[in-house]
Amino acid sequence: MTMDLGPLTDHISPAFLERLLIGLAFLTIALPLVYLIRSRIRNIVTKKHSEHYGMLAAKVVHYVLMVMVIVIFLTEMGLSLTPLLGAAGVLGVAIGFASQTSVSNIISGFFLIAERPFSVGDVIQVGNTTGVVLSIDTLSAKLRTFDNRFVRIPNEVLIKSEVINNTRFPIRRVDVAVSVSYGADLKAVRDLLMTIAESNPLALQEPAPVVNFQQFGASSVDLQFLVWTNREHVIRLRNELNEEIKRRFDAAGVEIPFPQMVVHSS
Repeated sequence: MTMDLGPLTDHISPAFLERLLIGLAFLTIALPLVYLIRSRIRNIVTKKHSEHYGMLAAKVVHYVLMVMVIVIFLTEMGLSLTPLLGAAGVLGVAIGFASQTSVSNIISGFFLIAERPFSVGDVIQVGNTTGVVLSIDTLSAKLRTFDNRFVRIPNEVLIKSEVINNTRFPIRRVDVAVSVSYGADLKAVRDLLMTIAESNPLALQEPAPVVNFQQFGASSVDLQFLVWTNREHVIRLRNELNEEIKRRFDAAGVEIPFPQMVVHSS
């Protein structure tokens, strides 16, 4: 069974075929060029400013160039843009009424861009979610949690919520709670803790480590051991300090009290 395309091709004028071929040739050249320009703009802005601004600049350039490519292609095909612009205006009004939340997120995104409470690559905490910022877009920010889950947080939520940036500054303080028995020599305990901090290469000596008396607990004297380190070493230093405290306290005979329950039989 064969199809006769003669009547169909008879309605296609040579002029239209010529415009179609020129339009397709234009798209073949223009689309790869758009992606190349977007990539170059992102690299340049990232080097001069930050990855956050590089991503935003690349998206703006991409959308602007794509609109220009579409307009040129339609014009080359001989299509009038006036009806399309009118339809786009009516559609824009309808979408505007139906997408108030999206508009709020877009406006919030501009505030985030201007305020810059965090950037791509920072580790932030929003509510119970902590993760690395992957991107900051017009509607939302994308995070990757430390157990490798993807989280999308709307910009409006970020503006209205408390956001903790764990990597904004180059150094962080590690707080370790230490409890000793009432019979322990507090001066000896303090000296032992300071020795632990001084011997750990990840612990900064400026600002200097501090041992603070916190409170008289129900069955222990509670201290707070404060040690500064570079932000990338926080988790590792906390683990090493706790392990070294346990080892040194055991060797020095310093008792770390724990709750005990005594059961009397009648």
